[in-house]
Amino acid sequence: MKNKYLYKKISLDLPIEYDTGSGLVVIYTHTSPAKKTINEDSTGYLRLDNKHIILIIADGLGGLPTGANASSIALDSITDELEMTCSGELTRNAIISAFEKANQEILNTTTGSATTLAVAEIQHNILRTYHTGDSPIMLCGQRGKLKFLTISHSPVGYAVEAGILDEIEAIHHDERHYVSNVVGSTDMTISIGAPIQLAQFDTLLLSSDGLFDNLYQEEIIDIIRKGNLAQAAVQLKTVALKRMQTPQNSVPHWPDDLSFILYRPKS
Repeated sequence: MKNKYLYKKISLDLPIEYDTGSGLVVIYTHTSPAKKTINEDSTGYLRLDNKHIILIIADGLGGLPTGANASSIALDSITDELEMTCSGELTRNAIISAFEKANQEILNTTTGSATTLAVAEIQHNILRTYHTGDSPIMLCGQRGKLKFLTISHSPVGYAVEAGILDEIEAIHHDERHYVSNVVGSTDMTISIGAPIQLAQFDTLLLSSDGLFDNLYQEEIIDIIRKGNLAQAAVQLKTVALKRMQTPQNSVPHWPDDLSFILYRPKS
């Protein structure tokens, strides 16, 4: 592994940008403005080689300190497995193994903690996603087309996918934060996406639910779809944190830890 950048139990003042060789990555993570305790989200960017990277978001559940520990375990499991694997076809097996090892390690703590885990693997501009829980992975084009969005593993997420609830109903639903599939469960499952060819000017987003609980999808896409990626990240975090801090009748307000990763391939 050429490089690894891991963020656990910390808050960043501003998003951090990395050049992967084949694209740009921007990472931001911050504790909820409604609390003074540590951030329970964990995020990471792993560069296996110039054409192969891994992006990771884990949103710890169960309250402090167990939620933060669970997300840290998930992040470390992905890193440890990939450090023992050569870049290439075996990466998929290593990621799946890491989910399973993290699940067992969290269960072994017997604290009742758990975490979501969302992973994006990008190799030669081919995207493959892996996720457990409700931390979204979204892909959009420069003109604003939504090309891909993971299904949240929650009753509300499944209701949206089935057309029973629309986005506005879902974001205000009383049971929005109930997650039905987590890392740290005896019946954990992993959703693996089909390979997707990234186009020039596409933007990929991984996030904890703190972002999608405070901005609508169209708002997020409008901010990230074009322009400078680091500036888009600053705008995302500014709008999300403002809404968490100041309730307004016309927009959502759900204070929570906020973490996201943006990626855009180079032309």
